[in-house]
Amino acid sequence: VKTFIAKNCIDDNGNEVEPEVKTVNNDYNLEITTKYDKNNSEVDASIETAFNELGFQVDSNPEDNIVGASEYSIKSSRGVGTQISKEFINNSLLAIAFSLFIIFIYIAYRFRKWQFGLGALIAMFHDVLVVLGLFSILYNYVPFSMEIDQAFIAAILTVVGYSINDTVVVFDRIREFSVLHKKSSSIQVVDRALNSTLSRTINTSLSTFLVLLTIFIFGGESIKGFAFALMIGVVVGTYSSLFIATPLVVDLSKNKLKA
Repeated sequence: VKTFIAKNCIDDNGNEVEPEVKTVNNDYNLEITTKYDKNNSEVDASIETAFNELGFQVDSNPEDNIVGASEYSIKSSRGVGTQISKEFINNSLLAIAFSLFIIFIYIAYRFRKWQFGLGALIAMFHDVLVVLGLFSILYNYVPFSMEIDQAFIAAILTVVGYSINDTVVVFDRIREFSVLHKKSSSIQVVDRALNSTLSRTINTSLSTFLVLLTIFIFGGESIKGFAFALMIGVVVGTYSSLFIATPLVVDLSKNKLKA
């Protein structure tokens, strides 16, 4: 299938473009993704030509659930122009950067210390980077769609919100304990704060993860990528609050948590 579609899909330089072909749900549902020159050919026509050359025929009634062995139907298709794609990427990056900056300002103002804001910012940046990295690594190896689209950006922003919620809970307890235990060192204060919030953090994250896992398994194909991104985000957001944001506050504060 890849070879035949590539013959009819060319890029702006006139070169054949090999598409990505994935099976979805079963061996009879294919998801085909390719770059093509929209001025020379339409993607649906390219796919139709490819299947015709392979001996298949377009199903005359694509609404039927049962399709003959020598027939196929195109359930849906969509295209994104180069300019739209660039604008989408730029706007998405701006939205993520703006949200991280606003959260940094809020945390620094709420706790009256820039160390808290910077620790939370680095932890959230770490969460976003891990989700993006895993999506890039696993893109060609999973049987469901992992496109960087509006749903994915929504998942990223949701992960940022979830991560900062856990972080603020820990920071609140650190601030509380730094007042209650004025004679203790900053490390002792942080240890007590982490221990007091650990069970709450794990229970909340585990409950959220199980819900997302249920949605991922039993939900529709269109939301699998969204649910998968959220599952990754819940895991990395939980440990980043405990093992990245909080230690950074200690390192940056230089024993000034009680001030």
